[in-house]
Amino acid sequence: MKKMFLLAVLAGVIGAFFYFDVGSHLTLENFQQQRADLEQQRDTNPLLFSLIYFAVYTVMAAASIPGAAIMTLVGGALFGLLWGLALVSFASSIGALLAFLLARVLLRDWVQQRFGESLKKINAGVEKDGAFYLFSLRLVPVFPFFVINLVMALTPMRAWPFYWVSQIGMLAGTAVYVNAGTQLGQAAETGSILTPGLLASFLLLAAFPWLARSLFAVVNRYKSLRSFKRPAQFDNNLVVIGAGSGGLVASLIAATVQAKVTLIERHKMGGDCLNTGCVPSKAIIRSSRIARYIRRAGEYGIVGASGEVDFAAVMQRVHKTIAAIEPHDSVERYSGMGVNCVSGDAKLVSPWEVEVDGRRISGRNLVIATGGKPDIPPIDGVEDVDYLTSDSLWDITELPQRLLIIGGGPIGCELAQAFQRLGSQVTMVVRSNLLPKEDDDVAAEVAARFNAEGLRVLTGTRCDRFLMQDGQSGLQVSTAGGTETIGFDRVLIATGRRANIDGLGLETLGIRLNSNGTIAVDDYLRTDCPTVYACGDVIGPYQFTHVSSHQAWFASVNSLFGIFRKFRADYSVIPWVTFTDPEVARVGLSEKDAQSQGIAYEVTRYGIDDLDRAIADGEAHGFVKVLTKPGSDRILGVTIVGYHASELITEYILAMRHGLGLNKIMATIHIYPTLSEANKYAAGEWKKAHKPEWLLPWVAKFHAMRR
Repeated sequence: MKKMFLLAVLAGVIGAFFYFDVGSHLTLENFQQQRADLEQQRDTNPLLFSLIYFAVYTVMAAASIPGAAIMTLVGGALFGLLWGLALVSFASSIGALLAFLLARVLLRDWVQQRFGESLKKINAGVEKDGAFYLFSLRLVPVFPFFVINLVMALTPMRAWPFYWVSQIGMLAGTAVYVNAGTQLGQAAETGSILTPGLLASFLLLAAFPWLARSLFAVVNRYKSLRSFKRPAQFDNNLVVIGAGSGGLVASLIAATVQAKVTLIERHKMGGDCLNTGCVPSKAIIRSSRIARYIRRAGEYGIVGASGEVDFAAVMQRVHKTIAAIEPHDSVERYSGMGVNCVSGDAKLVSPWEVEVDGRRISGRNLVIATGGKPDIPPIDGVEDVDYLTSDSLWDITELPQRLLIIGGGPIGCELAQAFQRLGSQVTMVVRSNLLPKEDDDVAAEVAARFNAEGLRVLTGTRCDRFLMQDGQSGLQVSTAGGTETIGFDRVLIATGRRANIDGLGLETLGIRLNSNGTIAVDDYLRTDCPTVYACGDVIGPYQFTHVSSHQAWFASVNSLFGIFRKFRADYSVIPWVTFTDPEVARVGLSEKDAQSQGIAYEVTRYGIDDLDRAIADGEAHGFVKVLTKPGSDRILGVTIVGYHASELITEYILAMRHGLGLNKIMATIHIYPTLSEANKYAAGEWKKAHKPEWLLPWVAKFHAMRR
């Protein structure tokens, strides 16, 4: 009803404009003819005349009726510079605000629902710099103001900033027009006032905010650096702190483009991924899967198979795997590629210098890539427990008979299933649900497998305190059913990771942190100190090895070549995998994400239990779930749960990165029998759901006729 009323009012105003042919009166020629009468009315009752002029101007601006330029010139001619400027300035700004609100009520919800995904970057830009962009547009008369009102109304721009930015931004141009209007006695037409010189001055005004922004950046840089003494010359073009995946890639890029680079690592080259994360976890998962297959040997017609687990040998294999991959990330390899590798604790002492065990190393720019470390929750008594983390787990050689795992994220789930298969009795204590970032049907698939394998999972559980009873370690927890004490031999805490920033000296340079303890960076991965960049787990928002490497490209290239061009970090297509069995692979939106962001979507689902190769391999379980834009084959997100999901997802990553839809996937030949056919069949399910039902009866008649 509100929208209908507003539409009726708007239609009435516009209808009256054309019905009474108001446009024919909004000319300089007509004004010159009526000028004497208008001036007499103004002199008879100046306040009433001013109010009528103000109201007419406001209504015209609110209804986006053409004629603002003429009305502004007339205002200058009738009221003079100061009073005319005041009337026009406020009338135009209030009218613009009304037009903004009108367009917002009538159109924004529909536009955002229909095109929200496409407008995501525009919305983000307006939320961050909307006032700056609006100010620039208001200074340029080349852009019709009614168009600006409409466009801004469709974005997240708030009404109050829109008003005051418009009020200030239009003031300079309005003053020029009003002043030109005071000269109407000598002008016969608009063209004699709107000279090329006048328009050029507007363009110079438009450049002002961009120049001011650049100047502001220079001033900020000066303020950030002025209290430090800049070295006369630098030892390096780039100094990188941390030799995990982010630091290794950043230093390699620098060396590749012939920059002099020093890489500092206080512990082991390769960081968490090689030494305590991806590599060892996948090695132990592989051993546990082999143990599981041996127990399933009868399903494949193999009898008499036995597989006793030698846990010490399993851990020995884990360390052999690390040793085999270690040369890829070694000092020798990176030194050979031109990277100066230094071992020691690094601390920032100036915007260009790092102190390493008493020695200062300078660089024109610095990159922080110190990764993360396990986050230990403040459970009562935790300091008295010899707990394990994903960092320390790899030092044990004896299999825990009763293993308690706190946390239900990817790390907790992967290790829980691996140790259960290797012979531990595993109990998981989870605050909410398993894999809380994934959809409920995904978590249910993993939970069902855990239950089938004898793994106990307590969801919706609060950890109260650690205690000792009869010489046995226990954890008291609270669930919906009451309080319970869980006994354990070893406990693994896997409740997430936090940024590794201790002892870095960030406070020396005034480098800000986010609320979650990660280093705050801008879109170009630059910190508050303009010479210092950061990448990887130390900044988030995704704590994955491949994302760290991805960010490292932006950090290194922007630090080395930012004086010419800077690149915004791109997170548009980020994939990840949880290596449970079944594997959970995802890229783009989940249903949870789409719902929380208000993005419309369709779901296409293909059950892998129907796939020939999965049946032949005895792995007929899981599904492919694709989210698409309604009525379109454009892919918004994909989740695959099943056997080798980590490999199957790659096709969808490529498709999303390069804008390929499900029709392209369906039209691509996939080898039979392979698991990758699941992707083609999922696309086929989408196609079947979108076949032209109305056309099929006519096609049937066509074939009948031909028979």
